[in-house]
Amino acid sequence: MKQYFAIIILLSVISKALIAQVKPVNPDYQAYIEKYSYLAVREMQLYKIPASITLSQGIIESNCGKSPLAKDANNHFGIKCQKDWTGETYLFDDDKEQECFRKYNNPEESFRDHSLFLTTRTRYSELFSLEPSDYKGWARGLSKCGYATNPNYPDILIRVIEDCQLFRFDDSTKAEQLAANKEKNEKINSPVQAERKSDGSQVYFQKSYKMPSGSEFKLRDVSKLGRKVYENNGIPFIFALRNDTWHSIASEFGIYSFQVFKQNDLEESDAIAEGQILYLEPKKRQAAVPTCVMGAGDSMYSISQRYGIKLSYLYKYNELQPGEEPVTGTTIHLRKK
Repeated sequence: MKQYFAIIILLSVISKALIAQVKPVNPDYQAYIEKYSYLAVREMQLYKIPASITLSQGIIESNCGKSPLAKDANNHFGIKCQKDWTGETYLFDDDKEQECFRKYNNPEESFRDHSLFLTTRTRYSELFSLEPSDYKGWARGLSKCGYATNPNYPDILIRVIEDCQLFRFDDSTKAEQLAANKEKNEKINSPVQAERKSDGSQVYFQKSYKMPSGSEFKLRDVSKLGRKVYENNGIPFIFALRNDTWHSIASEFGIYSFQVFKQNDLEESDAIAEGQILYLEPKKRQAAVPTCVMGAGDSMYSISQRYGIKLSYLYKYNELQPGEEPVTGTTIHLRKK
């Protein structure tokens, strides 16, 4: 009996010791992972950079998104301007005073630029011969190639990856499911988008509309996947396919996801309808023709898409508030009166 109790006590001690060795994940780390893991996964799918590496770098370089560089410039990876940078800049004291860092419109741009930074510079090319699951090789390789000056940088990345089990995001099957779930959960299958007037009251504008035919437009190009690119009002556009997402379109045409929905006066939560016009560059401030007539089933949004004019300017030219819809037969001005 004594021997039995001795075994029980020994097992209890071992169990407690093992539990003590399991480190709880830093809540700031966990919040960052939950917020940005899907971006790291998307970049891995496109550029073959392990998601664990991207996430761990983001956590360290941006202090979990809380650093001045991340908050003020959306720069999550500490990428400096370099000679080839033509975008906005942000001055910040780093190794030297007032060093020039890249400034982005949102974190998504930062994650994409991080991928482009690594894939377009020959000094990092040897990293892409490593297995996607070799996060230790990537961590050491980044340091070897000069990404960071801290000699302990590889060990820091590896410790974060292992403490937070970030290597689970490097599994391609699980990664694809994560990205798909994120995209699915963000979609709202509603044909309208709420806005608010200056007095605080809520209004809506219609985003569904009659789909024009491709035969009405000039064929401009064909994408790498064989999709036809048309031109309207000097702007390239496509007709959406059944399974399109903001991410898939952005990947196909080498632009950011936010550019696709913003350039079409939409939000990331808006559903993509098969056959709708989606511009690949910003719409113009005015159309090629001065006016049109509001047809049955038309909306201010459908007209803005049909003629390649920004929705805000269309409301302005017609002295309307967002959400107001003229009746059928109304003459709509497509240029400044």
